[in-house]
Amino acid sequence: MQEIASVESYFRLLSTTAGQLPFEAIEEVAATLVQAYESERTIYLFGNGGSAADAQHLAAEFLGRYLQERAPLPALALNANTSAVTAIGNDYGYEQTFSRQLRALSAPGDVAVGISTSGNSANVFQALICARELGLFTIALTGASGDKLRGRVDVLIAVPSDDTPRIQECHILAGHAICDTVERAVVANS
Repeated sequence: MQEIASVESYFRLLSTTAGQLPFEAIEEVAATLVQAYESERTIYLFGNGGSAADAQHLAAEFLGRYLQERAPLPALALNANTSAVTAIGNDYGYEQTFSRQLRALSAPGDVAVGISTSGNSANVFQALICARELGLFTIALTGASGDKLRGRVDVLIAVPSDDTPRIQECHILAGHAICDTVERAVVANS
């Protein structure tokens, strides 16, 4: 019985946290990605650890499909190229691992999505600042402590929690909502 109560408490906490997500910001991100894809732009995602896995997961949803058959949508998880990440980290400093790739690969009108549960990862922070300077639309997914990025990115989706597992769960929930919205719009417009 105690295990069931623990599982129930877990899902109630997740439900409460997810219910406080900034839905308007999530809708704005989806609309921005639809517009970017209609303009044949590329989405660059990046993060560290579990956030790196989320970046790869979401990039795969765009490149493959979320639920519907459609043309592939250009998305790249910058953290997935381990040779580039480690070479840049070794030669230029770890805080440059994503911004240096953005300087080489991106163009104005592309979109940069930085994922950091704390909002304080130096390489994610630097990449978002760099992306904005390069003319990319910038999006940050953080936890409650991500205010360091407020006003420095175009859209901030800050999960109202300081608990890393809840933040990561809500990041992928928001990411899936974005993927679903983008895919439905792309299919409807094709």
